[in-house]
Amino acid sequence: MTVGVLSIRLIIPGSHSLKDKRRALRSIKDRLRTGFNVSIAEVDCQDVWQTAVLAVAAVGADHDVVDGMLGKAGDLVRHSRQVEVVRCEKEFL
Repeated sequence: MTVGVLSIRLIIPGSHSLKDKRRALRSIKDRLRTGFNVSIAEVDCQDVWQTAVLAVAAVGADHDVVDGMLGKAGDLVRHSRQVEVVRCEKEFL
């Protein structure tokens, strides 16, 4: 069994309030949940309007499958027009 965690630090340039930030993050989180079988949570910078850190977790029997799933999830976030990815890190347990 492999557990993978993808940590993504984002900048949300169009956000002028926490409400704008939540709207942008909700859209990304919903697309990740429906497109992939992953869990997502905002894990840092909850009170900052234009910055967010998301953690995306996936579990699978094969390391390559989990790695591929997290890679595709990261690509989806990178191609989002609402946010800019500052840093993306994978960790496997």
